[in-house]
Amino acid sequence: MIDHLTVVSHPLVQHKLTLMREAGTSTAVFRQLLREISQFLAYEITRELPMTTKEIDTPMERMNAPVLAGKKLALVSILRAGNGLLDGVLELIPSARVGFVGLYRDEETLKPVEYYCKLPERLEDRLVIAVDPMLATGNSSVAAIDLIKARGATNIRFLCLLAAPEGVARMREAHPDVPIVTAALDSHLNEKGYIVPGLGDAGDRMFGTK
Repeated sequence: MIDHLTVVSHPLVQHKLTLMREAGTSTAVFRQLLREISQFLAYEITRELPMTTKEIDTPMERMNAPVLAGKKLALVSILRAGNGLLDGVLELIPSARVGFVGLYRDEETLKPVEYYCKLPERLEDRLVIAVDPMLATGNSSVAAIDLIKARGATNIRFLCLLAAPEGVARMREAHPDVPIVTAALDSHLNEKGYIVPGLGDAGDRMFGTK
């Protein structure tokens, strides 16, 4: 079982994350780096997937070879910034089912407001990986996991690029059964609820918006 919080310290992840943090990094480069990092993070979060075997013919002989067991995974993107991680993870797991949860943060209360939810069927039979680059206050992440659990999911993991201690604590309190995999645990949140030192608003930097 993955620990509640796993920080992926691979040198390539940390190097690429530094490039993403730099204010001068272009939208195109930021998006490409996010896609690349997401694959390293996906490797870690899927490390202990259940396996079985099937009989195949190699050019040399017949053998029992390892394959993934059970229903296909479900990936759930927390819109809109989650799509940047989703693209990279899908390159590694192209057969995964995909869902979307739309939440925006009320800038006054910092509370999430739902505006869209479309999830795959039979979540109770699947490993569900929710993806969102930033685990800041944790309010949106907790709300998204609430929705996913309400649809029957019981085996859920959360994948993010950056996390703040406040968000990790909020997730642990609300969903102690959901492990978190991230590239970095940053220092704190500022008065506006942004991660510090962070990298700014991931969605804005990914899509070139303000």
